[in-house]
Amino acid sequence: MTPGQTNAGQLGVSVVILSWNTLDLTRACLLSLRADTTRYAREVIVVDNGSADGSAQAIAAEFPEVRLIANPDNRLYSEGNNQGARAATLSHVCLLNSDTEVKPGALDTLLEFLVAHADYGAVAPRLLNTDGTIQPACKRFPGFLEPLFEYTQLERHWPFTRWPERLNMHDFDHRTSRDVPQPPGACMLMAREEYLALGGLDPELSLFFNDVRICRQLWAAGRKIRFLVDAEVFHHGGASTRKNYAGNTLHFRNRLTYYRKQHGAIGGAWMRAMLLVGCARIWLGIWLGPKNAAQRKVALDELRQHWRRCLAA
Repeated sequence: MTPGQTNAGQLGVSVVILSWNTLDLTRACLLSLRADTTRYAREVIVVDNGSADGSAQAIAAEFPEVRLIANPDNRLYSEGNNQGARAATLSHVCLLNSDTEVKPGALDTLLEFLVAHADYGAVAPRLLNTDGTIQPACKRFPGFLEPLFEYTQLERHWPFTRWPERLNMHDFDHRTSRDVPQPPGACMLMAREEYLALGGLDPELSLFFNDVRICRQLWAAGRKIRFLVDAEVFHHGGASTRKNYAGNTLHFRNRLTYYRKQHGAIGGAWMRAMLLVGCARIWLGIWLGPKNAAQRKVALDELRQHWRRCLAA
């Protein structure tokens, strides 16, 4: 593809926003897009995953310019975004989290970079906290040591802290543009045709590691990814999955699937071993902790159920 050319659709950006019980955040995101004057074609597609807070109804009433896809249930992150990308009609698709607000001109800057640089498969903006400070969000790809130090909690202690620091690119101040392994998933732009050719976000990675996987696919195909400081987007954050057994079970299952796909049988075996290590640490903490017999039984039952759900992957 040469600069200025696209393989499918009119040159422009189809913005895909996934909504699930985030009405106030989604409204702020849509208002920022409404205020952003663009030099190119643009459409905004909101995929509502069965929200119970009236999001679909409010969006339909307040934002008639938005194309709304209202799912009756929660199809989770990957499938919801893929729905929006399949419905898109313009040359490029931007996956934009509902807890973001775009600064004027940011999406045009991303589009212009990708069109002008045919060897790049994706581009992402710099994220800002709501007070305007930089929000570091780029990452390196996870290897075998990160889950080991996480499940043993050695990552909390020096010198093992260097591995999560390396993974989270603490050596990069996010003040200059550069190629990165994995940019912030809160906002990423790709050519729609290339996104769909890769299968979009992997539906087997329903909530976690889907962004890691698609970035891996791009780099494996010889396609570079750019982090661009000339484009900025505010990111509220704080709407992540709750830290409970249910959330941790899904996180592990997606992580296990990712390691199987990326590293084969060895990766799958490694993650199962990490589950054993993590559960053994929790089990020991239950027995050594200040719980009475009834509390200990409840905690052990919860851990046992977590173990079984994880191994059902």
